[in-house]
Amino acid sequence: LNYTMILIVEPFYGGSHKQLIDIVTKHMTSDDYLLIQMKAKKWHWRARTSALWLSQQLPEDLSQFRMLLCSSVLNLCELQGLRPDLAHIRKVMYFHENQLSYPVQHMKARDFQYGYNQIMSALVSDELCFNSEYNLASFLDGISRHMKTQPDYRPNTGDIVQKIRSKSIVLYFPIYEELSLLKVKKKELTSEEPLRIVWPHRWEHDKNPEALYDVLSKLHADGCQFRLNILGEAYSETPQAITQIKDELDEHIDWFGYAESKAGYYEILASSDVVVSTANHEFFGVAMLEAVFLGCYPLVPNRLVYPEIYPKECLYNTDNQLYSRLKKMSSDPSLVRSEHISIDFHKFGFQYFTRLLEGNLN
Repeated sequence: LNYTMILIVEPFYGGSHKQLIDIVTKHMTSDDYLLIQMKAKKWHWRARTSALWLSQQLPEDLSQFRMLLCSSVLNLCELQGLRPDLAHIRKVMYFHENQLSYPVQHMKARDFQYGYNQIMSALVSDELCFNSEYNLASFLDGISRHMKTQPDYRPNTGDIVQKIRSKSIVLYFPIYEELSLLKVKKKELTSEEPLRIVWPHRWEHDKNPEALYDVLSKLHADGCQFRLNILGEAYSETPQAITQIKDELDEHIDWFGYAESKAGYYEILASSDVVVSTANHEFFGVAMLEAVFLGCYPLVPNRLVYPEIYPKECLYNTDNQLYSRLKKMSSDPSLVRSEHISIDFHKFGFQYFTRLLEGNLN
């Protein structure tokens, strides 16, 4: 594929942000792109200050670039202001998440700024890609509510929403090709072996580990037989519920922590029966889909992006419903081991990204 030169700028090169860039650049030669990235640490500082450092890393001559691809962590307004020579380049921003619907524990003045920066960056971008319909809809719906926080001189939010909607598309995270190449096979378990539950999420409050702890504690108290894989990465502060799971439910745990290799991570997913989300904040959920592709049955809350992706039989409305489903599965694991969930993974393919990079996507 001939992309000519694409400038890829990523202030938070880790997790799904890194995974997306790695997938995109696999389809290019080293002459097709230039990647300028920052380590995936201190997210709040990256969102607030990365533009200045990145502006100093860009080549002096940008004439060979025809496209800039960045994530919504970047304050594109600041970067373009610092480097006005970016004006001629087609600027595409990918939204892995949006800050307008992020569940903060304690609202602070700076939290307004994160959402405001994303709105401003969306306005100066030429094209916007969202990883789900839910992500796009919640961003557009949140603009008016977010701007009402301003005490006075509020902008015309209807005009802002119209401008952003007109250049926005949904472009699902392209995981299908990567998953289809996996050599990992689903581990065959006998009916005597206990139910294996996996929870593969960031260890942060927005993934709602408190609900997981409550449900698992009730299963334990009821004498249910189950094994547990808690996959995930700890950041600056581990939620108390995660620590409680380790301390109080250790007898059930087969894996606890970050998988050091991708192969090991996939092996853990493939050895599990059911993959659970308790999230209060999710716009796509790569790990959940990876687990489903490898044979896990998903149990997901009936909110956020999940109804867009998963069949109704996989949705639960309350934590008590999740508890009831898991209790029934633990009493007879063969029930879930014989289930097959129908999800069309082809819609998560790279073909749509190819059209985006070539400039042919409507």
